[in-house]
Amino acid sequence: MYDDLRNTVELPGEVRRVVSIVPSLTESIAATDRDRIVGATDWCTHPADLDVVRCGGTKNPDVERIRALAPDVVVANAEENRAADLDALRGLGIAVWVTAPTTVPEALDSLGRMLSAVVGGEPHWLHEARAVWSAPYDGMRRRAVIPIWRRPWMALGRDTFAGDLLSRLGIDNVLGESGERYPRIDPDALPEYDVVVLPDEPYAFSPSDGPEAFGKPARCVSGRHLTWYGPSLVEARALLTAQLA
Repeated sequence: MYDDLRNTVELPGEVRRVVSIVPSLTESIAATDRDRIVGATDWCTHPADLDVVRCGGTKNPDVERIRALAPDVVVANAEENRAADLDALRGLGIAVWVTAPTTVPEALDSLGRMLSAVVGGEPHWLHEARAVWSAPYDGMRRRAVIPIWRRPWMALGRDTFAGDLLSRLGIDNVLGESGERYPRIDPDALPEYDVVVLPDEPYAFSPSDGPEAFGKPARCVSGRHLTWYGPSLVEARALLTAQLA
């Protein structure tokens, strides 16, 4: 079997023990068959009642704790997790499945492959998400800047999942041709844009923290629905459309 990076991943005939070190993948597997998850990160907040061993963060997973859980596979993400940590897990003989989507269609296909390998098939919620995102957007388009951090200010640049998702809702990222995926920005020196989109993660932008730095209308949106790929995609289109109105 091959993951998104075309790495060969050797899995047993039936995967019984999974450690997830990506919050959206934790939610995806839990929504499909939560009994297979034996470990997750401290940041894996969905579902809220998931009772498994916590194994540190996405950037600093506790490799020894993961090893002690004897997982059949660890599911990870090329952007969220450090290559050095994934190599350390592989060095212990642990199978690692890495996802790396940068568009909504890629995310849906990536989830389908990962869940088929780990759980044994595509769940109903994934079929529903495919249907939700199959319809093209045909309304008014707006140009936007999408900050993800302040002190220093950073924003979405090229080739990001969130940028592609917004484009399917009529929001075109003015920094989409940037040389970086997450460039630093000066709010006073940006290309012409219509609206600023402020997600509440990774930085917790809010109506009182963020909009005041820009001279254009701001829309505060759910960071989970903008940046996570998993069951949240079922409701993300309707929710974000309402928040962006």
